Amino acid sequence: MTTGRRPDKASTPTTPGPAPTGRPDGAETRTRTSARTSAPGLTWGLRGRGPDDVPVEADHPPEPPEGGLLGGTGRGVRVCVVDSGVERDHPMVGPVAQSWRVFKDDDGVHVEETDEGDACGHGTACAGIIRRTAPDCELSSVRVLGERFSGSGDILLEGIRWAVRQRFDVVNLSLSTSRDRFVEELRRLADEAYFQQTVIVASAHNTHVESFPWRFSSVISVGSHQEDDPDLHLYNPEPPVEFFAPGQRVQVAWLGGTSIRTSGNSFATPFVAGLCARILSSRPRLTPFQLKNALYLSAANVRVHGSR
Repeated sequence: MTTGRRPDKASTPTTPGPAPTGRPDGAETRTRTSARTSAPGLTWGLRGRGPDDVPVEADHPPEPPEGGLLGGTGRGVRVCVVDSGVERDHPMVGPVAQSWRVFKDDDGVHVEETDEGDACGHGTACAGIIRRTAPDCELSSVRVLGERFSGSGDILLEGIRWAVRQRFDVVNLSLSTSRDRFVEELRRLADEAYFQQTVIVASAHNTHVESFPWRFSSVISVGSHQEDDPDLHLYNPEPPVEFFAPGQRVQVAWLGGTSIRTSGNSFATPFVAGLCARILSSRPRLTPFQLKNALYLSAANVRVHGSR
């Protein structure tokens, strides 16, 4: 896992500051329901059946708001932070529904429930940003990093695999690997997530490094911008990084119930993950490509012409 000793080489934290708060906005809707059921045997073609045999219930993407953030408050949406763990009872994070850790021994790579919390602070920082953005979402954690941001590609793979197969709605991944031997399996996992409607929101590397899975079109890739507005996201007209979000001197939760300011794409990514949770709480039937389109249409630099 190439993290430069810090996931995605997040810059060194600077001065502590007061904790930001997040409150429900009242624009709540129903719990997310699944649109994932397909007709038995429907794989490569439709034979002997017609439109009435494969009905799909769908939602329109939400209209971009005049002010404030898009969507609801995240209620009913399950979000998983695959990172260094999350500190329980942190005032900027709130409740953590479940926590697992991935570990390796002589028998292979395994996943088990844990109450160990956060190994180095990075996962707690990401969780706090998600909570601020989508205060009513259900947060869980899969720990794949150890102390001093240490980790390995096979542990990262197993952590992503676990999160995808637990069918979380949104997976925040402020990590990447540059090891070529993991690329194809990562691609398969990203596709598996995409087709079962689990959205992986992945951080781009902070430097010009070819790393994965943010490079895959089946995930939502995020870099950081330098604007002052903490709720601003932008679309990148020159991908592969698709969206930019606040990532410079962001106030984040840290170990011991504290907060710090720090910078990096790692901290822009959970803002977009939180936006995804907000959108899905108000439009639970959206597919990953519709969700990406909703982010695109609501980006501050996108000017939409024409109307339906």
